[in-house]
Amino acid sequence: MSTYSSNLGIELIGTGEQSGTWGVTTNSNLGVLLEQSIAGYVTQAVADTASPTTLTIPNGATGIARNMYIELTGTLSADRIVEVPNNRKLYFIYNNTTGGFSVTFRVTGQTGVVVTNGTKTILVSNGTDIVNATNLTGPTGPTGPTGIAGPPGPTGPTGPTGPTGPTGTAATLNVGTTTTSPAGGSASVTNSGTSSAAVFNFTIPTGPQGPTGATGPTGATGPTGPIGAAPSARARARSGTSPCVGA
Repeated sequence: MSTYSSNLGIELIGTGEQSGTWGVTTNSNLGVLLEQSIAGYVTQAVADTASPTTLTIPNGATGIARNMYIELTGTLSADRIVEVPNNRKLYFIYNNTTGGFSVTFRVTGQTGVVVTNGTKTILVSNGTDIVNATNLTGPTGPTGPTGIAGPPGPTGPTGPTGPTGPTGTAATLNVGTTTTSPAGGSASVTNSGTSSAAVFNFTIPTGPQGPTGATGPTGATGPTGPIGAAPSARARARSGTSPCVGA
């Protein structure tokens, strides 16, 4: 009775079995299944859904997860997951999906390794989960140029009120001089004192002469003046008037 290898699912022919047909099984083992596991290169579209894309290693038959190199393709709208069985095996993974999203490569139900978009990496199944096969890290590259400043963030909440400060010295305010300046100038105020004991001096320009006012109403008749003296005889003679009786 045939059995299968635990990691690659290669059919192991039982002693004395498949007489006359064992060549078919052997050719499948060597020419297909082992070739997949050693040098197989396959492209696999990743489903753009919340459900993982599941790859298998079926016993005695071809399977995507048996391939050594798996190039992940497809257009993604979010980070996605690819799951493989826990068979111990080496993987070369290339995240060649479009959309700029990562793919987590893991054993079903485990944590796995996140493969960022455009990354080519070497992973291995340790029988429990997918882990990094190497810890090689290249030297740190030079620091890139500083990017442009982002827009200002929103105004933060108002902080708590601080403690009341000590009482200051009360200031004083007094009026100093008031001076009239020629018309056409500007008014001004100067402090001849200090910031805490101010003395304000005012300079105010003369205003322009206003227009002539309207003529006022006629005033009341004044009182009668005193009676004048009688004219002399000569004056009467000149005027030809008669002398008054009793003159």
